[in-house]
Amino acid sequence: MSSGGRIGHDAPYMPRGCDMRWFSTEEICDILSRFEKVIILGDSMMRHVVGSINVLIRKDLGYGAVTDWNFSPEERQDCFCNYQFNVKACSVQGIFKTADVVKNDPESLACPANTIDVIIEMMIRFPIPSDELDRLRALLPPKKPDRPYAFIFGHGLWNDLDLQATLDWLDQLLDVSKEHAPWLASSGIKSSTPVTRPKDRAAAVAAAAKRERKHDSGFWPRLFLTPNAAGKEKPDEWIVSQGNKALMVFEEAVGMEVRRRGVEHIGTWNMSIQSNKFDGV
Repeated sequence: MSSGGRIGHDAPYMPRGCDMRWFSTEEICDILSRFEKVIILGDSMMRHVVGSINVLIRKDLGYGAVTDWNFSPEERQDCFCNYQFNVKACSVQGIFKTADVVKNDPESLACPANTIDVIIEMMIRFPIPSDELDRLRALLPPKKPDRPYAFIFGHGLWNDLDLQATLDWLDQLLDVSKEHAPWLASSGIKSSTPVTRPKDRAAAVAAAAKRERKHDSGFWPRLFLTPNAAGKEKPDEWIVSQGNKALMVFEEAVGMEVRRRGVEHIGTWNMSIQSNKFDGV
């Protein structure tokens, strides 16, 4: 996804150096069931990622990403198919956790019962507010579970592609996660970064971001997604700070930095350039 491209506007995307195929819903359910929980952390781009996952596991291109079980007839008309993503009044009614589907519309879930658990927490600011960090801690059990926890991070546009701000944000999430659930790290040792007191947190994470992190190859698969390419309708006021040059530079720099932290990276610029979209989100 970080390479390849399109030949012509809205032409099919072609990867470079690898094969790409569609996975069936059954295969997707099998992949997600390998993890105790899939935790998605980030901004509005990640809301679209979890929405896409929900479309696939519900086998519903029309309303799979949204809470259609409580839609009015007007909402069903206004939020159909692509509109469930690109109309704000629809996208804010997205499905943020598998448990909500199980509770409200279990028959729509194609995966076997109690086998998958996908959840998103919207987190965009740094320092990360204490209530948001508490929600993250609540997702992580203190004892090692039977299956791994997978993390998908996405960040950038909300801070105008400020590399250091994004790395500080990521470092705080990594440190808080290891502090609360030390089984995530291969060593099983808690992070040395003090993160328990809010007044110390910003300074602690700033110091942590400067040090070289060891590659944690333990019970903790992690992936970072950088923002998509900008579309032709991107407002002119954002062309300098969030335009395609800034996005390309940001993607390359983030990829190098997160790999130093043991986090895999997928760049989405090549995948999304020349596609039909508003601003790449």
